[in-house]
Amino acid sequence: MIKQIPNILTSLNLLCGCVAVLFVVSGDLIVVAFFVVIGIIFDFLDGFAARLLKTQSKTGLQFDSLADMVTSGLVPGLVMLQLLNVSIFGNTMTISETLSPSSLNNEFSNYLPFVGLLVTVASGYRLAKFNVDIRQTDSFIGLPTPANTLLILSLPLILEFQNSHLIESVILNKWFLLGVILVSCILLNSKIHLFALKFKTWDFKNNAIRYVFLLLSLIALILMKFIAIPIIITLYVIISVFQKIR
Repeated sequence: MIKQIPNILTSLNLLCGCVAVLFVVSGDLIVVAFFVVIGIIFDFLDGFAARLLKTQSKTGLQFDSLADMVTSGLVPGLVMLQLLNVSIFGNTMTISETLSPSSLNNEFSNYLPFVGLLVTVASGYRLAKFNVDIRQTDSFIGLPTPANTLLILSLPLILEFQNSHLIESVILNKWFLLGVILVSCILLNSKIHLFALKFKTWDFKNNAIRYVFLLLSLIALILMKFIAIPIIITLYVIISVFQKIR
């Protein structure tokens, strides 16, 4: 039973992702963010538990990626679709409303929300590469799907809890959202080497970059709340690039 703890945690990640899908198709993006964050926590814990209990397996690796495909692949793509719906139509929609004849007319811009699903496609390809790439045991090549998901989920959170006319005009600009989708797809499958938040030991010397990053992230979250999340993801990429160059 103890050896199944990592798989149980992965199952909880997948369950959170499935629940998030139900809420994202109904347009409740704040509840979606809650379940996705819980799912990502389970995703972190399953790997930690597998290493701690020495129960890593090929099945566990595949199951983990399948769960991530829902929580950190399908959900962020649907969230981008809904944000584009708000940008173009002024509100979130159920999927049936998005596909209704009244929404899909001859204007090209009305088809744009479906571009958000490219994030899902890029996430799936990134996860598939991760499963067969033996170089990604202690670091990542390309932005991890959970980090990309947090970046995307920060947008509705910022709109809900730190909104201003300037913020709304930026985030709900369709060209900004399309730019986020493009950057997201590129970063997911880029050749950038990024450090992993995997602690094999707890000493500072071997984990200095991780401790410094976590400390800076905590300070940013306290001071800037949800606006800090895009900054933290950017900092993550910059620190990783700097470490690689050095």
